Parts: sequence; C-alpha cells; structure tokens
Amino acid sequence: MPQILIKLIEHLQADDAGMPELAALIAKDAGMTSKILSVANSSAYHRNNRAVGLEQSLVSLGTDMIKTLVISESVFQTFNSFPHSGSTDLRAFWKSSLTTAVLARDIARQLDYPQVEEAYLAGLLHNVGRLALLATAPKEYTFNFTARDDEDLCAVEQRTLQITHAEAGAWLIERWNLDSFLADSVLYHHEPVARLEAAHPLIRIVRLAHLLCSHEDEDEAIAQGAGLCALDSDTLHVICHAATRQVEKSAAYLGIELAGADDIVAPAAYAPPPPADPVQQRLSEEVRNMVLVSEMGQTFARQSGETGLLEAMTRSARILFDFDNTVILLENPTGHALVGMTAGEQQRLAEFSIPLAKGGPVAEAAQERRMAFLSKAAPGSVQALGIAEEQLFRILGTESMVCLPLVAGQRCLGVLVGGAAAWQLPSYQKRERFLQAFGNQAAAALETSLSERGHARRQIAHVAEEYREASRRVVHEVNNPLSIIKNYLSVLDTKLARREPVVGEMSILNEEIDRVGSLINGLADLQPSDGNRVTDVARVVDDVLRLFRATDFVPASVQILVRMQDEPAEIDGDADILKQILVNLVKNAVEALPDGGKIEVANRGHVNRERKLYLELAIGDNGPGLSTEVLANLFTPVRSNKEGKHHGLGLSIVHSLVKKLNGMITCRSGKSGTTFEILLPARGSSSLSAGVTTRAMDSV
Repeated sequence: MPQILIKLIEHLQADDAGMPELAALIAKDAGMTSKILSVANSSAYHRNNRAVGLEQSLVSLGTDMIKTLVISESVFQTFNSFPHSGSTDLRAFWKSSLTTAVLARDIARQLDYPQVEEAYLAGLLHNVGRLALLATAPKEYTFNFTARDDEDLCAVEQRTLQITHAEAGAWLIERWNLDSFLADSVLYHHEPVARLEAAHPLIRIVRLAHLLCSHEDEDEAIAQGAGLCALDSDTLHVICHAATRQVEKSAAYLGIELAGADDIVAPAAYAPPPPADPVQQRLSEEVRNMVLVSEMGQTFARQSGETGLLEAMTRSARILFDFDNTVILLENPTGHALVGMTAGEQQRLAEFSIPLAKGGPVAEAAQERRMAFLSKAAPGSVQALGIAEEQLFRILGTESMVCLPLVAGQRCLGVLVGGAAAWQLPSYQKRERFLQAFGNQAAAALETSLSERGHARRQIAHVAEEYREASRRVVHEVNNPLSIIKNYLSVLDTKLARREPVVGEMSILNEEIDRVGSLINGLADLQPSDGNRVTDVARVVDDVLRLFRATDFVPASVQILVRMQDEPAEIDGDADILKQILVNLVKNAVEALPDGGKIEVANRGHVNRERKLYLELAIGDNGPGLSTEVLANLFTPVRSNKEGKHHGLGLSIVHSLVKKLNGMITCRSGKSGTTFEILLPARGSSSLSAGVTTRAMDSV
C-alpha cells in the first residue's frame, strides 16, 4: 500500500490535523502535490490570477475535497500500474469504483459511522480484485473483466480461476496489515443480504453501496440492502441523486475520463494483448518465485516439530515442482552418511543410507552443494549410477530425479530428492534458481528445528545435572539425622536394658525420622516450606545441643557454651531449616576440635541492617582456624579433604538454607578460632520496617 496514503488517512482521521503538517506530508509526493495544485487553481476554486501555494490550496479546497483527492489519487496511482491495465479500457471500472466510494461515504454519514474516509476507501477498492485477476490471468480473464459485476460472474471466476474477484481483492488488502475491517468489506460485498444482518457496519455499508451502483434496476435487492443500514427509500433516492453529481465533479478534478452507458465497448471487440516482452516475463516469473519462496518459508516456520516440518517440505515440493514423489536424506550425527527420513508412508526410508565417502551422484550433490539431475533412461547413465541411486529410483517409482541440496550457510544438511518424468528435466534445469531458493528456505527452517532439538537436549541434561546435585545435597543432609537416629537407638537399647523410661528418646527419634522424610520430599518439591512460620531460636538451639549431648557425639574434651538473652528470640522462618543449619555448623565445629576445645552458640541480639531488623546468631570455636584460600571459597561446593564420604557440600548447603530463610551468613576466622555469624529476619521485621518507613515519610 502507498505509504503516503496510509499516513494521510491517519492524519486526516486525527482530531488535531493541521494544514501545515498536512501540506508537509503531501509535498513528499510529487504527483499528489501536482494534483492538489491543479484542482485548487482551476476555475471552480481560483478567484484571481495569482497562483497559490500548496498550503493555501489546501485551505481553499477544504478538508472533504482533500480527503477525496488524496485517497482517490493514491489508489489510481497504485492500481493503474498493474500489468495489462494500460491495454484495457478502465473507464467503466473506475466509474463504478468511484460511484461506490461516494455512495459508501454518504451512507456512512447517514449511519454516523465514525470513519467516513475508511468507507470511501472501501468503496473505491471493493472491486480491485478484478484488476488483480486481470494482471494474473490476462488471457483467461480479459473477456470477463467488463462483464456485469454479479453472482454469476463470481461463479464463472470460481470455476475457471478457482478464486473470485472478491477473494482476490481481500487477499490483496490483507497484505497491507491495516487495523480495519476493510478487507472483510471487500470479501463480503457479494454475500447474501440475510447473512450480513449482524455484520460490522463497514461490511453492510459497502454491500449496500455496491447494490445501488451495480444493481440499480433490482428494487427488491436494494430494498433488502437498505434494511441492512436501516435507511428508507427516500433517503436512498437523495443519496443516489447526489452521488451522480459528486462522481462527475470528482472525476473532473481527478482528470479521469468516465465512460457513459453508450461508450462501454463489448469484450469481443478487444484485440488480443501484444506478445509479452521476454525480459518482463522473466522478471515477473522471478518476482512470483520470490513470493512463493517467502510464503514457503513462513509455512515452514509455523510447523511444530521435525516430523511436521519434513512432511511440509515434501508436500510443498510436490505441489510447487510437480514431483511425483519426494524423499529427504539428512546427514547422520557423525556426518559420514546420508540417511532416509520417514515422512508419510515411506517407513522403509529409515533403513536407507548413502555413504558420503564412496561418492555417487547423490553424495556428490550433497558434498559439493550443487543440484543434480539424474535419469536412468539417458544413454550410458546406468553405468554412472550406483546401487543407492537405483534404489532411489525404485523408491520414487520414476525414471528421473532431481537432487536438491539443503544448504544453510556453509553447511549442507542433506538433500531433497524429487522424482519426475524424463521429459520434465529440462524444465527443472530452467527453474534451478527457484529450486535452490526453495532448498535454502527449507534448510534454514530445518537448521532451526535441529537447533531447537539440541537446545531441548541440553535443557534435559541441565535438569538431570541439577537433580543429581540436589540428590547429593539430600544424601549429605540425610546423613545428619540418620547419625542421630543411629546413636539414639544405641542409647535406647541401653535404657531399655536398664528398664529406664525412653519417652524423650522416642520423641526425638520421631522428630528425626520426620526430618528425613521432609528432606526426601524436598527433592521432589512435594512439600514446599511455609515462609510464614515463627520460630523460637532458643528452643531450636536447645533441641540441637540436646541431640548432640544425648548421643555422645560431642566428646568430653569439647565444651559447648550457650549464651541466650532473656527477651524472646523469635524469627520469621521454618524451625526445621534452622535446625539443619545448626546441626551442620555444630558438627563442623566439633570436627575442627580433634584435641578438644570450646564451642560457643550465642544470641547477640537484634541488628538493623539496610533498614531491616535481624536477629544475630553466632556459632564459634577456638580451633586452629581456616586458611585464606579455604575461607575465600567457603560456601562453594568443593570436594573437601575430610576422610570418609564427605564431599564438601555442608557449608554450601548452609549458605543456601540461610538464603532460603531470607537471611545472611558470614564467617570470621583466624588463629584464635572460627565464628559463623548468621543474621535471620526478626519476627515481623517486614511489617516493622514498612511501618518505620511510613512514619519517616509522614514526618517528612
């Protein structure tokens, strides 16, 4: 669509359209500027001898005339350049189009339709499908171009060309990507009136305008059309009477010579069109091929999955190139052979393979990325063909075949082999560029599909690795409660032998068994943690230390001190997660004191950090401390130097668990020992910080 027309329609429909901006826009189109100036300087508008400029011309013409001139001239410029339009008398065609446009505009005004110019444009374009059919099939359609525009014409078009002018016009206008029902109004302008009662107003307006223009002698049809727009006969009479004068006036200003009823030449009087220019014919064919290849590329891009794409490629190749049958051979993963791809009913292709190293015409076509035209009927050709080619001839059921390499960039993905009759090979050789363009589009889509498949495989591998990593973490974490359970079973056995009460031990065992279940369920994400829980830190510390002491895990040479403050020490978070953190840290601290020492677990009170309230919990030991290198990579999962089945995951798990509680963890280490400092969100810290911020804002 002409860009000047699109921009002008948008400008004219704007409420704040100004003449300077409109003049600047029209000035970009020399033909449009000339038309505006010539009309403004005509005797109907020009009142003195002084020539007026473009902006003064726009003011003198008025908005309505400007809209008519701009829309009409743009449409005439576009469609008068169609092939064969110069050799055909278009006067009757443009008179009908202009009349329908004026009628549609006046009907739209009667209905208070907000886009009057859109109705005018729809009427002007309602029959451009006839020009499209004339350009596409001049020999078949010239006779019918000037025929009466009715349902009988549509039936003839459908029978001879498999498309009506209404469908062709709508197809053409849809390519303009307008945010409008304009294409629909063109498509349905021959639709029975009864089907359009609930249609969009623009569709009903164009249908009635067409009836008034082309079927003025059919009173019943016009009455039904008037019912679509709720207009009476008197109103229609006024509209039609005014349209006649407006069409003649507009035609005069546009420089269009309209044909009268007596001037229309019968189709039989037209001479056949002159022989086509071979250069022009070749250019038209190239443009047609470009459009077809582009459409095929879009079709391939819409396919989902490799199988659907391969079927679309073989189906499209058969349709476009009239192949009797089509097969696709793709490089195997090692790049040493071409293997058959099953698409459709040819399941035996899955076992078919052509080695690339041993040559042969098909293999050479793939390796050299060039087309090959093979025929077993040609003299001496049988000797040049290998077993693989003979098998392909039998699979295709033809005497000749075309090998089309599927080239994407510098890589040949495989070949598409089409079977055909021997007499067709010369025509395929003439269309080699078209075939190659098709092969490139198919290869590009295929490469994208293969890339997506590889990406999917990488994603699956990534998920599997994440699952393995999560499994290792769960195994590491489960070992802690399992060790506690094992030690408690030993304590339980001793107490039962002495017939002492074991209620406390049984309770702890139940808790640890539940924790094991919770950890395993967490692997499958079956039980997401509740972030709204409130946990008493002192109670969790007491539970953890009771576990260690009761199971004799802490040797007598290691002293554990607990320093808790008197006020409540509550945090927002899950108690089980905090328990996992403390078990890991206390266990590490015990292992850091093989010769004995002191471990301290302390509540250091509340800390305000970044305007949020935290509770600081510290777990420290007076061991030998950590080296700088170990301290730098402390929370990264690395393989440790511990003996046994430890993998250095403990502190990385602690780090992730603290983050899960929305907290922070740091580590201080030196010759005097190592201390882990954990900041955990104090109970209600989010609401407290929000309240403080609100009060601060109020005070400001």
